[in-house]
Amino acid sequence: MGGKHIAMVSIPAPGHVNPSSAVIGHLVAAGHRVTYANDESMRSIVEATGAALVPYVSTLPSLVPGADGAKPSKTWDGDLIDQLTLFQDDYESMLPQLRQAYDGDRPDLFLYDIAGMPARILARQWDVPIVQLSPTYVAWDGYEADTAAVYDGIRADPRGSGLLDREHRFLREEGIEDDPREFMSRPPRAIVLIAESMQPNVDRVDRDIYSFVGPALDCGSQTWIHPDPQRKLLLISLGSAFTAQTNFYRRCIEAFGVLDDWYVVLQIGKHVDVEELGTLPENIEIHRWVPQFAILQKADAFLTHAGMGGSSEGLVTGTPMIAVPQAADQFANADSLVDAGVAVRMDSETVTALELRDALVAVTSDAVRSRSRVIAAELAAVGGTTRAVELIEEALAGNSKRPRS
Repeated sequence: MGGKHIAMVSIPAPGHVNPSSAVIGHLVAAGHRVTYANDESMRSIVEATGAALVPYVSTLPSLVPGADGAKPSKTWDGDLIDQLTLFQDDYESMLPQLRQAYDGDRPDLFLYDIAGMPARILARQWDVPIVQLSPTYVAWDGYEADTAAVYDGIRADPRGSGLLDREHRFLREEGIEDDPREFMSRPPRAIVLIAESMQPNVDRVDRDIYSFVGPALDCGSQTWIHPDPQRKLLLISLGSAFTAQTNFYRRCIEAFGVLDDWYVVLQIGKHVDVEELGTLPENIEIHRWVPQFAILQKADAFLTHAGMGGSSEGLVTGTPMIAVPQAADQFANADSLVDAGVAVRMDSETVTALELRDALVAVTSDAVRSRSRVIAAELAAVGGTTRAVELIEEALAGNSKRPRS
């Protein structure tokens, strides 16, 4: 099948773009015309997939510092209500820009990230089928009741009450009578790009709506050569956002720099000066960015902040993990990795060098390595990118329950 117009909608954040990039690339390779609505800052990443960028101006705070060093006018600091307000601001700004961009070039199918909710509004208004590509866990039967305390806490705060009223009004003005909470969290059809082991209450997920295909990763998209293959390899990376961790990096150097049989690659991100970390042992190399997935295909262990993207890459490559969550869903992700038998969890604020070395011994035990290989094999079997593309093409052809908005 070819020649269909597929429109993907997402936000300018690596954790929302990278998980589905391989799917987008394979759709382009299959002959579809794929447009990708995102901020101009994501142009190179989007165009690398072969999709055509449809630019809109995002109001969300950047996840990286400005090139001129200026302090951003908005940040992710604040509580849950503050962060949800940032997303609502972006929805209200994004929707008219998407409408203008696509009204004269309506797609045959919308794909949308969990933060691309305005695409669902247009799909409803234009009667266009739509499928969510979820880079994280999804709602389950009873989700609303299980999370009622959080919702009640938002409603009890005057800021939160105002935000909920604003969400309700936003949808009503677009002719949508659905409950805002359900409209945002319950897609008509979704392809879930995570391992089932990372999904809370997986036995209560509606499989008529949600299809778990596992992480959609292209094993050949990055290359990396191990500089010392006679030693075991440890990758340390706290992702792209929560990397201002000078003291923790120093403890990692102290912990692993004395292990002659290990070679360590340490990614420190943009916020730490290398000079602050002192003299490096000969078995440790430091970079601001590394081709993480390529390294994990050769690594023996992975110290990670347990973001969903890094967790998924570790699971796919069968790499045992030391999880040191920093924020957001990372704490739940770390617990899921531990429950799956592929990780130990540590507190980056309090962990000592000795405890880090003990954690490395624990995760490279035969039991953890064996369990990691089992899960990697299970993920390979569920299909990943190939299965995701099949499901999208079924939606295009109308061969499955039509994913109306």
